[in-house]
This record gives sequence, structure tokens and C-alpha cells, in this order.
Amino acid sequence: MECTVTWTGAAGTRSGMGFVAETGSGHVLAMDGAPDESRPENGGRNLAPRPMETVLAGTGGCTAYDVVLILKRGRHEVKGCSVQLKAERATTDPKVFTSIHMHFTVTGKALPAPAVERAIAMSHEKYCSATAMLAKTAAVTTSFELVEG
Repeated sequence: MECTVTWTGAAGTRSGMGFVAETGSGHVLAMDGAPDESRPENGGRNLAPRPMETVLAGTGGCTAYDVVLILKRGRHEVKGCSVQLKAERATTDPKVFTSIHMHFTVTGKALPAPAVERAIAMSHEKYCSATAMLAKTAAVTTSFELVEG
């Protein structure tokens, strides 16, 4: 897996904290820092997600992918899956995630709760490499709700 991240600055200048990531699969992802009113040259312009937000979003995508795939392989009629992530970070550098809660909303036809619970557990215990990495510093908890559809 490869990725190149390039500092773009703000609006094509070399000030600000904008970055563009070009992934090995040929996709582009913009990132930016938070504005810093006391030192504008060190802050971003709030034009894109923060780098740590993209880490959290990637983790959500990784685990949701697993949950859907596990349910499909179990021949369950899953129609939708979303996961809301709420994280806390350390107050000192490096500001790693210290806790992450993932709330899954899974939509389908007659989905058994134990199957969804098992899919989430399998993702976190065996398949989701992003969750495995973040669990080294963060307490990861989960919950879920089922929506008939």
C-alpha cells in the first residue's frame, strides 16, 4: 500500500496547513488544519477534514466494511450500515485517541441481533486492522441498533 501526502498550503500559497494525499489506488483526499488565530501562518483554513478525523473516518469505513461483508456471508439480508464514531484524545502530545465509541445502525430484513453483535465483534477482534491499531492506545466500545427495512 502506498500514499503520497503533499503540502499545498492555502489556496496555492505555501502558507497554511493544507495537504493532499494521493493514494496508491489513484484517489485523492484533501486535509487541512484548524485555523490558528494567534499564529495564522501555522493554522489551516478549515477547507477539509483534519488528518486525525480522516484516521477516525477510515477506521469507521474499515469496520463497517467488515460488518456488512460478515453479514452478507452469513446470508443475512443487510440493506444498510452506518457507524457513528465518537472519540476522545489525549491532552498532551502525541494526542492519540484514548477512547472511541462506535455506534452501528444496521438496516435489513429480519436481521437477528446476535448475528449483528457477532459481526461487530469479529470485525474488532479479527479483521479490522484500523481498530486493532487504535486499540493499542484507546478503549474501544461498541453499541448497535437494528432497523427493519
